[in-house]
Amino acid sequence: MKQWTHFSVTAESERLWRVTFDNPPINLISPEMIVELPQLIDQMEAAPELRVVVFESANPDYFLNHYDTSRVAETPKDLGITGYPLVIDTNIRLSRLPVVSIAKIRGRLRGVGNEFVMAMDMRFASQTALLGQPETANGNLPGGGGLEHLPLLLGRARALEVALSSDDYPGALAERYGWVNRTVEDSDLDGLVDTLARRIASFDKESIAAVKQQINRHTLPSAEDIKSSYDIYGESFGWPGSKRRLPAAMSAGRNQAGDYEMRLGYHLGRPLAE
Repeated sequence: MKQWTHFSVTAESERLWRVTFDNPPINLISPEMIVELPQLIDQMEAAPELRVVVFESANPDYFLNHYDTSRVAETPKDLGITGYPLVIDTNIRLSRLPVVSIAKIRGRLRGVGNEFVMAMDMRFASQTALLGQPETANGNLPGGGGLEHLPLLLGRARALEVALSSDDYPGALAERYGWVNRTVEDSDLDGLVDTLARRIASFDKESIAAVKQQINRHTLPSAEDIKSSYDIYGESFGWPGSKRRLPAAMSAGRNQAGDYEMRLGYHLGRPLAE
């Protein structure tokens, strides 16, 4: 298989693949990942026997983090094969694939990383998991599908709570909110996900694809709605609050290994350093 920059792909069988995120030290979403994820979707589409892909992380503290805002200027401007920006292209194609995507979440899952995972079909979490959408506290807003997927999964009130608080939500609470399918003891997570993935992978692809297609009719946001948030997100970097808050966050430790990222929700709730 192709050599990827910040994740790897292994085939347990022609029916079951595993994708492992690995961008040390804190698994930030990088410009390279934004370019390569649509290429991964291409490979998934082209694999006729593929039924299930399990997404996991090489870092037990960070499943998939927010975007590397030190590299905003490098954000790809290309459009995907759907005609939408690559982030949207990846997410809508992943949701619509005749392949089941399952996230095995350990550690922190935030920002555009969380938006990518919400486009997956199922999410299972360890009790070590922390989930969040931190953009509002940085003077921006979620722009990769968070504002569209969260209300469908959590309901309007809880979606507003998550998006406006910019806090970290532990796995047990994420389960109660409907953000993840189940949260289990860390020692039970591998067995739960792997057993389910292999079970589904043993079934006929035609049946799997038909079930997804029918459920998708009523459960996915439109690409146009996601694009609306994406456009405003891009504009938000010019807002006065973002120009003030993001540099302060960078100075405090954003995008770096350390306490600020480990306890991001806590730090975002503290008064902004002048």
